[in-house]
Amino acid sequence: MRGFVVKDLAHPSKIPLSPDAPEPKLGPGLVLVDVYSAGLNFFDILQAQGKYQNKPPLPFVLGTEFAGRISSKYPIPEGCPFKPGQRVFGAAQGAFADTVSAEWAKLIPLPDNITFDQGAGLFVTWPTSYEALVGRAELKKGEWVLVTAAAGGVGIAAVQIAKALGAKVIAAAGSASKIEVAKKFGGADYGVNYSTPGWQKEVLKITGGKGVDVIYDPVGLINDSLKCIAWKGRALVIGFAAGTIEKVPMNLVLLKNVSLVGLHWGAYTQKEPSRIPVVWKELLDMFASGTVQPVTYTETWPLEKLSEGLGALERRETWGKAVIRVREENEGRVAKL
Repeated sequence: MRGFVVKDLAHPSKIPLSPDAPEPKLGPGLVLVDVYSAGLNFFDILQAQGKYQNKPPLPFVLGTEFAGRISSKYPIPEGCPFKPGQRVFGAAQGAFADTVSAEWAKLIPLPDNITFDQGAGLFVTWPTSYEALVGRAELKKGEWVLVTAAAGGVGIAAVQIAKALGAKVIAAAGSASKIEVAKKFGGADYGVNYSTPGWQKEVLKITGGKGVDVIYDPVGLINDSLKCIAWKGRALVIGFAAGTIEKVPMNLVLLKNVSLVGLHWGAYTQKEPSRIPVVWKELLDMFASGTVQPVTYTETWPLEKLSEGLGALERRETWGKAVIRVREENEGRVAKL
């Protein structure tokens, strides 16, 4: 089996593809999935270097998000509702490989109108954006939403979800081309370039001086964005892709009656498991109706060129969801080196 085995902590560019990676182990509640596509995330880059909160013991296979088919090589565990060959998506350690072992209870059937490439970026990205806007910010129809890194994976999902809920969306990004992506593929109403000094004034102008009701920030731009938040606005802390964990001046929070709201979707499994199926039902209904659609970057990389894909992600060259392709959509055989 091919896989990116991390034997020593290092940048992904230093980790070669192993042609004889160990086969994933089965156990109670586990099923094998033949990986067709796998999603690329910033945390993959961090995890390979031992800089992410989830630190598997060495050696381990890198990668988390995937879409594929239930493997026909092994018997289906008792109680598992899936059949060999069924299309699924999910998340489990070891996705950058031909096959991954996953908890079948956490796998979700891949809708027929969604490709493996699109499905590889669903499991973390979309519920994060949905629960942030709906469950945490309680977004209402007609409100203004500012989405930073609006052309990125979670960003463009947030733009689409906010639009579907009837909000007015301002896409913030670091270049004109990425703003255009957020408008074209996400449906954003307006765009601002946050590499331009004083960009917050443009947001205030767009909103008629009011400011935005909700800030969705996976970058680490809460402090900058608070300059254009509305009275009683909600600032969603999604992540720190820029690399710096901010310290927020609390006087700004007080003066505008602002709510700082965190979202850690990964913790719902332990803290609020009953919420997970509710979020997925609502999202799958959106996908089925065509109200929203997963957006993938125009270039996909084969498994053996994983480091190139992660490098492009790290350099902020991609938009939407960047993915690697392990198998072809309509083929059961593994792509050759």
